[in-house]
Formats: sequence, structure tokens, C-alpha cells
Amino acid sequence: MARSIRLIYRNIKGRVRQNFGWDGLTERSAVLITAAEWRPTADPFDSPPGRPLLGEANVYVTNIGPHDPEGNVGGVEFHLHVDWNSPLHVMVTITDLGPIEEQIVIG
Repeated sequence: MARSIRLIYRNIKGRVRQNFGWDGLTERSAVLITAAEWRPTADPFDSPPGRPLLGEANVYVTNIGPHDPEGNVGGVEFHLHVDWNSPLHVMVTITDLGPIEEQIVIG
């Protein structure tokens, strides 16, 4: 069964390498990651306290690489990109689809 977690990264600009440890992820995990600019709401009691903002900045993820435990838990590394002249807050959603069934090398 798929599971997801949402992260807020503050003040991101350019290409930034991220590594998020999440129990249950391994090198054989199928992982999807989405990203969008995030705007906090004025009301701290809102749940969640912010929402995605589809502004003019290009915000995206590349080079997604799940990995086996390096210490305590497995995780996923990725590059988070914000193409804008000033730092922005970014909402990232990581979805673990479970283990891959087979790996095939072509070529």
C-alpha cells in the first residue's frame, strides 16, 4: 500500500541536494516526489498551515534515488530545484509505492 509524507523546505534557491531518511525505504523502493512553491497561511490553526502556490517560479525535483539504511533508516536522495531570483518556501510530497517487482538491464 502506498504511503506519503509532506515536507516543507524553507528558503530554497537554485539546485539543492536533499536526503530524507524514512523508515521502510530501501534501494528497491519505487518512489515518486512532487514539489511546488508553498505559501503559509496567516492563521496558525489552519490544518495544514499553508498550501501549494502555483506561481511563476519553476519548482521541480530530479535525480530521485532511494537508498538502503545508512545508519538507522533507509531514505531517498533527490535534487530540489527552484528557478527564481530569490529563495522560496517549497512543499515536497514523497510517496513510497513499495518495492519494485523486478529490475531489468537493457543494452
